[in-house]
Formats: sequence, structure tokens, C-alpha cells
Amino acid sequence: MSPRRSAAEALLTRGRILDRAAEIASEEGLDGITIGRLAEELEMSKSGVHKHFGTKESLQISTLDKAFVDFWHRVVEPALAEPPGLRRLRMVCANSVDYLASPLLPGGCLMTAALSEYDGRPGAVRDAVAEVWSRWQGQLRADLAVAVEGGELPEPFDVDQALFEIIAAGLALNAAMQLQHDQSAVARARRAIEKALG
Repeated sequence: MSPRRSAAEALLTRGRILDRAAEIASEEGLDGITIGRLAEELEMSKSGVHKHFGTKESLQISTLDKAFVDFWHRVVEPALAEPPGLRRLRMVCANSVDYLASPLLPGGCLMTAALSEYDGRPGAVRDAVAEVWSRWQGQLRADLAVAVEGGELPEPFDVDQALFEIIAAGLALNAAMQLQHDQSAVARARRAIEKALG
């Protein structure tokens, strides 16, 4: 087997492991994924899974990173063709509501689940959760700031308050969809975000 083919197969295997890990974590939390469980479910040896990640903590962080990349591709990247500011911000927010209404994972947004699972726990996984949330908030904050500077939002405009309300709308929507299967929450989330941008 050529080294190129071997490397490509290793990437495919790693991707398959992370796909299943993300599905489990979305429903049971990041603590629900273990090397042994993944090996059993994917009909691999434990050493076969272990060689891709080394530790459970590394597996958890890699799973979170994979979920965040998928979220970014679906929510943020389609809006990047728009110039920074209010139009891009509205598109990103609309995409995020769509993402929460029709999540890629069976248990909803993994980042939201990880936030409540790890917000009070120290360690590398908690730091990774904080980093992905910081990147998401940073994207929203940047467009809010440009919209204020460009006169698209009225002054004085409280960027921190708007950011808080946008994030809160997403958290509430994810909870309503996952706990109550409340489709009407989608429209409420959209109204809450528009109100935050009022």
C-alpha cells in the first residue's frame, strides 16, 4: 500500500470515529464517548481507535473541534461573501437559527451541550469549550461593531447587550427544540434576535 493511500485511509477512519463520537456526545455529553465504546460500535480494536487520539481527553477535544468546524461551515461560511456589518450579521444569525432548528447531530448543538456540561469544570476540555464559544461570540461581536461604526445600528448601541441577547436566543432555542420539540420557538428566536438588533 502506498504511503499516500495509507494516509488517506487513516484520515477516513479518523473521520468515521469523530462522526460517531459527535453523535454520541450530542445526546450523552462529551463524557459519554470513550475509546472502548467507539471501538466496539465501529467494530475496531481499542488500539486502532487509540492510535488516532491517544487519550479520552484528546478524543473529546477533537470531537468538539469537529462539531465546531461543521457548525462554522454551515452557519458562518455562507455569510462571508457579504461585507462585514449588519447584513452579514443577520445572515449568520438566520443560519444559526436554521442550524438549531435542523441540527446536524441527533442531540442538537454539541457546543451548547458541552457548554452546560463543562462550564463549571476545570481542565483542557473546558478550555476547548471556552475557545469555541469565544470564536463564535467574536464573529458576532465583530459584525456588530462594524454595523455600529458604519451607522447601520443606532447610536448609542450596546454591543455587549445585543451579543448577550443573540446568544441567549440560541441557547433558548436549542433547549426548546431538544426538550420540548417546540417548533414555534424558531419564530420566537428570530424575533428575539431582531429585537436585539433593533
